Amino acid sequence: MVKKNKKYFDVISIGGASRDYTFYTDKGKIISTPQNLTSQKMLAFEYGGKIHSPEAYVNFGGGGANTAVSFAKLGLRTSTLLAVGDDDSGKAIIENLKKYKIDSWRVQIDKKRSTGFSFLICVDRKDHDHIAFVYSGASKGFLLNPKSTNDLSSRWIYIAPLSHENASKNLKIIFDSAKKNSMMVAWNPGTTQIQTGKRLIGPYLKYTDVLILNKDEAIELVLSGVRLGRKNPNHLNRPVYLLNILGEWGAKIVVITDGKKGSWAYDGKKIYHQKSVRSKAIDTTGAGDAFGSGFIAGLILKNGALQSALKLAAVNSASVVGEIGAQNGLLTINKINNKL
Repeated sequence: MVKKNKKYFDVISIGGASRDYTFYTDKGKIISTPQNLTSQKMLAFEYGGKIHSPEAYVNFGGGGANTAVSFAKLGLRTSTLLAVGDDDSGKAIIENLKKYKIDSWRVQIDKKRSTGFSFLICVDRKDHDHIAFVYSGASKGFLLNPKSTNDLSSRWIYIAPLSHENASKNLKIIFDSAKKNSMMVAWNPGTTQIQTGKRLIGPYLKYTDVLILNKDEAIELVLSGVRLGRKNPNHLNRPVYLLNILGEWGAKIVVITDGKKGSWAYDGKKIYHQKSVRSKAIDTTGAGDAFGSGFIAGLILKNGALQSALKLAAVNSASVVGEIGAQNGLLTINKINNKL
């Protein structure tokens, strides 16, 4: 029973918020390193060189903000918990949230840290991928208050990547609140959480309804909890193997994405595969957030049908990579339905 005057949402998105500065250049060299399973490509520049960029853009970013905007555009009642600095960038982020009618009254204003930002370098016009240098800023100090989260009321909580500084405390608060208020949890762990391995992530997986990772993240997480012995580590490149291992660790549904090869979902009984949706890729920034939020929105809007959710997520993600910036290509549910 929802208390009188208590706001109820379809989803509450928790994570970071930033301004993204994107630079294009053809001066970088991509180096293939297949022997490194978790970093199979590297990017190099002339040491001490000055790199001129013919194109540069400023957009909104951050996993918490990106997914909140995505959910809102898909027609879901959305709230978000994140932190910004007491500066112009922070004010711009809040105004952007309000533009999409996202409930933002719990957004934290950090008086000491500035709003986070990312410096993104794109060097390959054919591949359209990027390297991101991330300054967490206010997101680094983001710390939830157990008292302020006790009354959260939503069908879903979506956990985007969290800053490492308070990740353990925030995760405990989030999962405690989810259990107390019977909310389902979708989790896209960030790099810092994955690097702590199964030690941090493992205990929460049995309370995770949907775990969302790209293949590199899945490999790194599995390596933290599996002894390879004499096995050829090449089997770690198989999404089916990764899905089964992570499913055994407790997540009810595991989703793994692998770029042009598509995406997979496993519910403990059946593995679903979705081919990538063809699109003219320009910028991959925010593709993961678009996919993850699209998948959860798909579960909500398509009555839990995994194949339909994967297709919706693929369409949403394909649209985002067709625009520069993490939020500019996000689709409304009507536009997605027209493409399905």
